[in-house]
Amino acid sequence: MAKHILVVDDDALLRRSLAFNLEQAGYRVDTAATAEDALALARRTPADLVLLDIGLPGMDGLDALRQFKNEFAVPVIFLTARRRELDEVVGLELGADDYVTKPFDVDILLAHIKAVLRRSISPPPLPEMDSPRVVGDLVVDPLAHLVTVQGRPIELTRREFDLLHALALEPSTSSPSKTCWHACGGRNSPANPRWSTCTSAGCGKRSKSTRSIRNAS
Repeated sequence: MAKHILVVDDDALLRRSLAFNLEQAGYRVDTAATAEDALALARRTPADLVLLDIGLPGMDGLDALRQFKNEFAVPVIFLTARRRELDEVVGLELGADDYVTKPFDVDILLAHIKAVLRRSISPPPLPEMDSPRVVGDLVVDPLAHLVTVQGRPIELTRREFDLLHALALEPSTSSPSKTCWHACGGRNSPANPRWSTCTSAGCGKRSKSTRSIRNAS
């Protein structure tokens, strides 16, 4: 679905020009002449990004920025023609994600929009490194440094434990050798690319745990 951009500026000609160019670039666009109207629009139809003029009538852009951030946590790019206002924004670090000074080239603005939208995409949460990992009958507890299979504790060397923990963190990974090589020390690990495969095999002889992980994934 196309990203939704809210343009907030009291210059009607600029609003129309921005709306046209943004729609041509594939975005959905709403426009507002005041911060109050923009906030009302955002409450009805949340935006993915706000282009916000600083010098607005009524509620100014600085107060509007606080509202957008507090209420919607949406990325905001400031539009301004006044260097003094821009210095104030940058100096106070009010939370604007970017700024563009007027007059601006549309291609430059589009590049800023793409960059901010790209940064605003949250990465998937990483697994908790210290929490126990359960894969089938296998439990790997990094805090207790304990591995059990069907409730029975398994004795492992430190390197075997680190390797098994890395496998348990990413049981579906398509390249477990590379993942485990990095997890168990990267450049500090033996340089031979067969190392992690051999260690995995040794660990498997002790507990058959790596096989449990692969089967469970």
